[in-house]
Amino acid sequence: MSTSQAVVGECNNVSTVATLETSAPKHSNGNGSMNNNNSARSSRVGSATGSGTDAAALEEQRFGWLRFQPQWLQRFCTAKWALFWLCWGGALQGLIVNGFVNVNISTIERRFGLRSRQTGLVASGYDLASFVCLVPVTYYGGRRGASKPCFIAIGLLLMGLGSLIFALPHFLVGSYRATIAEANVCERANQTTQGCEALEQEQEQELGESLTWTVWLFFGAQLLHGAGAAPLFTLGVTYLDENVSTKMSSVYLGIYYTMAIIGPAVGYVLGGQLLLIYTDFVAVDAADLSLTSDSKVWIGAWWIGFVFAALVCVLIAIPIFGYPKSLPGAEQLQLAKISEAHTKKAAEPESEHRRRLGELPHAVLTLFRNPTFFFLNLAGATEGLVIAGFAAFLPKQIENQFGISPVISALVMGLITVPAGGGGTFLGGYLVKKWNLACGGIIKMCLLTTLLATFFTSCFLITCPNAQFAGVTTAYEPGQVGALTLEASCNANCGCSRSNYDPICGADGVMYYSPCFAGCGNEQQLDTLKNYSNCSCIGRWDAEHPGALLPEATNVMCESKCQNLPYFVALCFVLMLFTFLATMPALSATLRCVQDEQRSFALGLQWIKVRLLGTIPAPLIFGALIDESCVLWHESCDAPAGGACLVYDNFYISRLVLNHLQLINIPFNLFFLRSYMWLLALIGKLCSVLFFLGAWWFYVPPGESANAKKDAEI
Repeated sequence: MSTSQAVVGECNNVSTVATLETSAPKHSNGNGSMNNNNSARSSRVGSATGSGTDAAALEEQRFGWLRFQPQWLQRFCTAKWALFWLCWGGALQGLIVNGFVNVNISTIERRFGLRSRQTGLVASGYDLASFVCLVPVTYYGGRRGASKPCFIAIGLLLMGLGSLIFALPHFLVGSYRATIAEANVCERANQTTQGCEALEQEQEQELGESLTWTVWLFFGAQLLHGAGAAPLFTLGVTYLDENVSTKMSSVYLGIYYTMAIIGPAVGYVLGGQLLLIYTDFVAVDAADLSLTSDSKVWIGAWWIGFVFAALVCVLIAIPIFGYPKSLPGAEQLQLAKISEAHTKKAAEPESEHRRRLGELPHAVLTLFRNPTFFFLNLAGATEGLVIAGFAAFLPKQIENQFGISPVISALVMGLITVPAGGGGTFLGGYLVKKWNLACGGIIKMCLLTTLLATFFTSCFLITCPNAQFAGVTTAYEPGQVGALTLEASCNANCGCSRSNYDPICGADGVMYYSPCFAGCGNEQQLDTLKNYSNCSCIGRWDAEHPGALLPEATNVMCESKCQNLPYFVALCFVLMLFTFLATMPALSATLRCVQDEQRSFALGLQWIKVRLLGTIPAPLIFGALIDESCVLWHESCDAPAGGACLVYDNFYISRLVLNHLQLINIPFNLFFLRSYMWLLALIGKLCSVLFFLGAWWFYVPPGESANAKKDAEI
């Protein structure tokens, strides 16, 4: 037997003395479904606590690994300690997938010459693997005799392996060459622009071969991330819910999901700080290249975080492996719980016998006949579509929209996510407990918070003008007629190559493709900067000293004069707060509107819907739209491989919409249609409001008929 088979066998057969319980007699009073569910729960506990199984049950509920279960370790065999380690696992998932991956999207695109469509595929890999793994993980991990902690720990090991593979491209490719070996300045003697064939040998030596093949390594790593995270928010949630009281369940799950939100926030901040370190800092000193993090061609050490996360995943998996399939006292807690499952016309308890694969279609159909569960799933899908799309590309959007560096963009995302995302998630769980809300009240709370969040999607209407880039968004000379191009009369005889992207900021506040395209003839290398002078396309002279020529350009980004970022951050904060305020209550409603024995499988089906309809297509849709707004691509001799986008048009999508509206003579408002990001967010939120409304409308509490509910409403 292989090692993997042995581990899976242990997960599926932890309880070697589990026996088949006898079915409890059905009761047929006014609260039929509640009694059926509770009597089934009573029969489970009664059979589990019989005289022949008491000692075996206590032996199974010990903390440890295999036969190593000393008494001093049993202090960790509590719900609080289980929550502690699961919080670390949830935070790690957010740190890696929603933090490190998302904050490094733009850096990875520039380092390996990838497009947003390709990085969108990478981002979708996580949800694709989760989609495939959720059914088997929740079905077999949720059956009797299976160890949920064992499945979770194996998932953490898979996430660690995925993180190592994600960092692998850094070690497989050569050193990053931010600039070419020789000065990239205008040489008037060379009056012809080099063609692609003439540059082929030079590029192999200076810039290296196409690296777009690395997208498949990133995609494979994301598949492992998705497979490893599948048990965390399905089996992990039900494990906590089964081992705490109904009143404390919302608090425990609120803390759990709060840590899952804090994970991405820490990933944004930590990942942003790592980008301040040069990617090849081990072998190359960035000062020797006169580069700083403000340079457009700067590549930070994006890979360090993934190596660190892989190590932590292994360390956290070890204690989780030691937890039993149920904690001491779980049986008594189950007896005290009262079912709030949606009432059906003919409610029949699930069979207590071990599930078989042939029963899977019937189990799926049973859940889909629950209208409240069905609408909650659709609401989760639309919320997932919006959240996944913005999580993957919002840092890049902020970076390009407001003209800031990836480091500052990551810091902004972290500052928004920590208090708004984490605080909203925790507050949602706390309010459910404080107000002692039943399932119907929880759904109303989700409806209200989502409706409020819809109004604050207006934050995406706050934009900045396009950054001035010579030959792309602005002309070299005022009054220039015709289409904008990088070539102009001031650099016509310089022999510039588009393959040598080395952007500089001119003294006129305009970005130029390279010193050559700016017509600069002289380069002066300082400690961390390069200054350029004698630039025929810039020509900025010192008014106070007419005889002295100022440094006309430097190899840094031009500072944006737009001051709209604080307003965007404030509104986006409120939007995220109300969005995550509904996540914990929505989860509680999902768990309460189904039968107890359906909970693990119900969460699995919900995550499948969320991924299939929301989080899988979201990065692909957002990536394609962002690529459509690119107005300048990095050119390469390897034409099919493409290249990374260098300049985006912030209003491209709006202009497409406006052109179509003009064709059909529909009146429009420029401000209303300024941002496609706002349209996506608004449509998604409106759909969520409708689905939460449907979930509340069709929900029938236990003991209340549909007719009674309608009469009460009238």
